[in-house]
Amino acid sequence: MNFLQSVTLGIVQGLTEFLPISSTAHLKIVPALLGWRDPGAPATAVIQLGTAAAVIAYFARDLWGMTKALLASLRPGADRSSVESRMAIGVVLGTIPIIVVALLLKDFIETTFRDTRVIGVTLIAMAVVLYVADRFVPKHRSLEDIKIKDGLLVGAMQALALVPGASRSGSTMAGAFMTGLNREAAARFSFLLSVPAIVLAGLYQMKAFIRPEPLPIGAPAIMEWTPSHLIVATVVSGVIGYASIAFLMRFLRTHSTTVFVVYRILLGILLLLLVASGRLPA
Repeated sequence: MNFLQSVTLGIVQGLTEFLPISSTAHLKIVPALLGWRDPGAPATAVIQLGTAAAVIAYFARDLWGMTKALLASLRPGADRSSVESRMAIGVVLGTIPIIVVALLLKDFIETTFRDTRVIGVTLIAMAVVLYVADRFVPKHRSLEDIKIKDGLLVGAMQALALVPGASRSGSTMAGAFMTGLNREAAARFSFLLSVPAIVLAGLYQMKAFIRPEPLPIGAPAIMEWTPSHLIVATVVSGVIGYASIAFLMRFLRTHSTTVFVVYRILLGILLLLLVASGRLPA
């Protein structure tokens, strides 16, 4: 591991975490194309803490309002009808599916799911899902119309992001589109929903650096991270991630997700061709 690699991976994480093109896929692909080792699932999760910090900074007002509403809703007889309360409860309930699936499929996440062929197929498959949800589902609802049950549907879609190539933002935005939320509202709720999952995953995977364990059978050789390189990658991902959020929020006000759909399909096809020709390891 060296400084250039840590900065590069931080940039890749920051650019791709919030665009619906899969950050985990790119953190697997870019090192492979450059001849580097796989960064590994634990390091990937920890670096994502930088992008979680970017969400918290960008949506600080929303998150503070939701936190106050959530705490107030815990009181007996409390009014849970406010937008902030519904969003907060929706985020809490929507985080449960990804936690359950992550614990059940932990070994697959670190081995089978990181196969480049799986990533290629998933990039293409989720591109189709995103296109259909964006193109054919009427999107007439704003965040003021959000319901608690919307959080459960979007949260279930978020669990798909455990497979590299699915994209957390892509799968959650597709889920939000399915509920009828407009593009800007879908992106905002997608980002807010990502905070608990990213933070919990990053904190959980930190144990891999505090108390290392043998890799599961079938896991690829991974980079040997030092604390300083991990910190550099995380900070860089946060700075770039903040800019990425700002860009996407502006972009979706006037554009669809079609450009990301096309990119995903082309990238997926390219990956499958490179693996089939032996130019990229599976």
